[in-house]
Amino acid sequence: MTVRSSLPGERDHRLDTFRGIALMMIFINHVPGNIYEHLTSRNFGYSDAAEAFVLMSGIAVGLAYARGFANGPLSSALLKVWKRAGKLYATQMIITMWAIAVVAAGIVYFDTADVVKSVNFTPLLDRPLASMIGIPLLTHQLGYFNILPLYFVLLLASPLYILIGLRSRLALVLFAVAVWFMAGSFRLNFPNYPNEGGWFFNPLSWQLIYAIGIAAGMEAKEGRKLVPYDLGLFLICASYLVFSLVWVQFRLGAFPGSGQLPFFIASYDKTFVALPRLLHVLALAYVLTNLDAVTRLLKTKPFQPLQLMGQHGLYVFAAGSLIAITLQVLRYRYEPNWFEDGALLASGILVQYGLALFLDYLAPKKSAPVPAAAQKAKMQEGAGRPAFLSR
Repeated sequence: MTVRSSLPGERDHRLDTFRGIALMMIFINHVPGNIYEHLTSRNFGYSDAAEAFVLMSGIAVGLAYARGFANGPLSSALLKVWKRAGKLYATQMIITMWAIAVVAAGIVYFDTADVVKSVNFTPLLDRPLASMIGIPLLTHQLGYFNILPLYFVLLLASPLYILIGLRSRLALVLFAVAVWFMAGSFRLNFPNYPNEGGWFFNPLSWQLIYAIGIAAGMEAKEGRKLVPYDLGLFLICASYLVFSLVWVQFRLGAFPGSGQLPFFIASYDKTFVALPRLLHVLALAYVLTNLDAVTRLLKTKPFQPLQLMGQHGLYVFAAGSLIAITLQVLRYRYEPNWFEDGALLASGILVQYGLALFLDYLAPKKSAPVPAAAQKAKMQEGAGRPAFLSR
């Protein structure tokens, strides 16, 4: 990983733009069956926008919260992280309730009962009381509404990762690798009550992507790269991306060695973040963040809406999730063609952009920083001492 700010502590707008791009791909993929989902990243490699989103979430956490744990007090730093986690939990509860209402309305008014199985709505009908216990516990999650529960759990665990990372970035990554390896080896996962099995996004596996992001963010906060640029490594990463692209596009089947190696080492399993997926998202991040052409491209005006949407990622994601479930219900009822699908998706994206504009308008504007020399002079003048006498 090589994400870093232009200056230590400065906001890296590339991160916002990449996050905005990931959010739009997630939105399109959350309306299954439309022709435009063939253009998203999952069709060009082993990983998809979900891995990118979690990686960037880790980077954002490393950038935003690591200094608080380094400077103390610990209680204040913990409260800041867990307050954010509480906001995620509240958002998940709100959008889940609205999603249930949307699906129920589709069944009652549009006869779209077929959507029930596709969004894991069946337990709410077959075992409503047990499901009502599972929803606030996050053990029962509607289909396409399972990323925020993952992020919530990872945020709760963030202080541990940050504290380890403050001592050693390598120790942080190795700790996360050990947890990932144990989860895959023993198929450890969170319970999925009242259903059998575990979470679709297993936090014990996905924490590795997140932890690498935290380590990269902590390095970026200090103006360094977690993995410095190396031409040989760059070429290896680029070659792996090409290999992955060819493999997926030509549908070459099982990953090499899948018959002999553990499933989480040589498969495409998403729940346990199989190694090919993990390596793909890391290689993609390394290549993109080391290409100056990409950096220049992301600064152009066409990408500014995506940057703004990335800055308000939580609310944009929540709105996109509700719009997507609404479009799913409509597609079951009306079966739109490619043009109508395009119009519906474009309308949904415009609504999300409008929300980002509104939130940006409401956000308090930060004034330009005052140079240190000017601040010092002002303090001296306020004390009645001429600035030229200062040392």
